[in-house]
Amino acid sequence: MNVPHTTDICIIGAGPVGLFAVFEAGLLKMRCHLIDALPQVGGQLSEIYPHKPIYDIPGYPAINAQELVDNLMEQIKPFNPSFTLGERVEALERQSDDSYHVIGNDGTVIHAQVVVIAGGLGSFEPRKPEIPRLVDFEGKGVNYMVRNPEDYRDKRIVIAGGGDSALDWTVFLSDVAREVTLVHRSDSFRGAPDSAEKVFSLAEKGKIRLLLHSNLSSVHGNGTLSHVGITDKDKHETLLETDALIPLFGLSPKLGPIAHWGLTIDKSAIAVDTVDYSTGVDRIYAIGDINTYPGKLKLILCGFHEAALMAQSAFKYVYPSVKLTFKYTTVNGVNAF
Repeated sequence: MNVPHTTDICIIGAGPVGLFAVFEAGLLKMRCHLIDALPQVGGQLSEIYPHKPIYDIPGYPAINAQELVDNLMEQIKPFNPSFTLGERVEALERQSDDSYHVIGNDGTVIHAQVVVIAGGLGSFEPRKPEIPRLVDFEGKGVNYMVRNPEDYRDKRIVIAGGGDSALDWTVFLSDVAREVTLVHRSDSFRGAPDSAEKVFSLAEKGKIRLLLHSNLSSVHGNGTLSHVGITDKDKHETLLETDALIPLFGLSPKLGPIAHWGLTIDKSAIAVDTVDYSTGVDRIYAIGDINTYPGKLKLILCGFHEAALMAQSAFKYVYPSVKLTFKYTTVNGVNAF
């Protein structure tokens, strides 16, 4: 076994919630090391949709995903976190003093008093519609994420789905693409009501085509995608000429080795106590999209809240003889810590 890298908190996952956990821990003088299977920080924001606009971060009417990641990195810079990127966590070994060794698949060992799982959806893959020959056009007109909106400049695109990603990209790409069609199987959306309202408004103004009670049924083309078949509620199929199809039906989560760590798993998520987002296994917490509890919302800002409470609780393991209190003093007539 390699010589362990020693830290106070090992955070598994370097997405936005994991990064903000560094800030909250740093305020309490706790050191953090982050490990992530992806080769860069940012999690899904950087890997899947770096240019996607995010509308529910306090203080930002809208902010691009990668810009949010960059800002979080700037925010935690004073606390000097360390990183192991491009390495998947394979095992967790409890030590005689109740601390942990977190072991990566390349042999990296991180010795930490506390482990925080902030792995988003864990490892993930897009949910794909069951359409004949769909795989033949992957990367040739069919993509399951929008990496660069400029790839769709002045093109005809079909987006399918009813969640936040489908709604947000429909709104954003309506100002980029020549023609945007949104296909949804229902007449109501799972995404934010405000986003749905914007989509309906764009449809009323003729800026997008909105096909409700409809489903993707076929794809066509000679080497590259040229047409998409759309079936309405009466089972009548219409062929739409298009340059790109973007099915956005969410991600299928896979917990990987985490599923074997003795944690309580509920529908591919880790059950936690909302007092401090502990898992029920001493010194292990789970924050962000990877956890579950009654009333859970899979929002970045909720993960930020969970990170703050986690850090307050983890303090007792890092500094067991120190009571977490704040003493106010007066400096030049101004209250200060």
